[in-house]
Amino acid sequence: MIQIYNLIRKCVTIVTKIRKFPPYICIKIKNQMKRTVIQIDEERCNGCGLCVEGCHESALQIIDGKARMISDLYCDGLGACIGQCPAGAIELIEREAEPYDEYAVMERIVPKGEKTILAHLHHLKEHKETELLNQGISYLKEHNMQIDMTGIKDENKQTGHVHATGCPGSQEMSFAPVNHEFAAIDVPSQLRQWPVQLHLLNPGASSFKNADVVLAADCTAFSYGNFHERFMKNHVLAIACPKLDHGKELYIEKLTAMINDAKINTLTVIIMEVPCCGGLVRIAQQAIANAGRKIPVKEIIIGIRGNILSEKWI
Repeated sequence: MIQIYNLIRKCVTIVTKIRKFPPYICIKIKNQMKRTVIQIDEERCNGCGLCVEGCHESALQIIDGKARMISDLYCDGLGACIGQCPAGAIELIEREAEPYDEYAVMERIVPKGEKTILAHLHHLKEHKETELLNQGISYLKEHNMQIDMTGIKDENKQTGHVHATGCPGSQEMSFAPVNHEFAAIDVPSQLRQWPVQLHLLNPGASSFKNADVVLAADCTAFSYGNFHERFMKNHVLAIACPKLDHGKELYIEKLTAMINDAKINTLTVIIMEVPCCGGLVRIAQQAIANAGRKIPVKEIIIGIRGNILSEKWI
């Protein structure tokens, strides 16, 4: 019996949490699971704190001048903080981590007030984390907290609009396509080389020598209808996702090599309007800063409806 008891003590932590009604004992298994969480490159982090403001779950704090994740329990792995980081120091990785604990998150953010609570609940709803959302709402009910939930309940009625809270890049939207009458012909591809994914391509390939290069976020070609003719014609293409791809340091190295060794003429960075996409511009800017020569760089932002929102040299 004693051996069994000691085994249970090693595997189980018994945490007693007192509620007004009913009291209960929460048994938490000491285990880890492989899941997506953020990783912070401390060398690149400048301690600005923008990611802390963007993390509704309060998983991040500035400690000794650097952003640090204080516990796996509070990181939902959805990456809202990535688009806030001007240094490109945050990425999503998959590793062994403690399971996300919505109850613990609610306990941490409730003292911060109604706006923070609602931002967190919107964040869960936009990512369709229904179970976690229900847990958060249940926490509020059990603690007799009166929060106006109208925005969360009505959010699904809105279409074609990005809500200001949470992660707009993951919010589900639907809208009718714009129909144009045109002749049913096959439009030729303007692709000039293969591969195109930045992880796979060789910056020393002959196609990059003295070329005009387009660095495009993955989603842009599916959002802008005339992408080939408008952006790829007479250009060499590289694609990447600043939110989901790993190894951003390698991206910077490859772009730097294109500038220094392949001596590319220009670099056009095409991104979506969602915040997390801005990381691709910062990757390009870091490569320019590291390179021994300067080249013109253009930033083009595509709206989620496929329109060009801005186009400028930076």
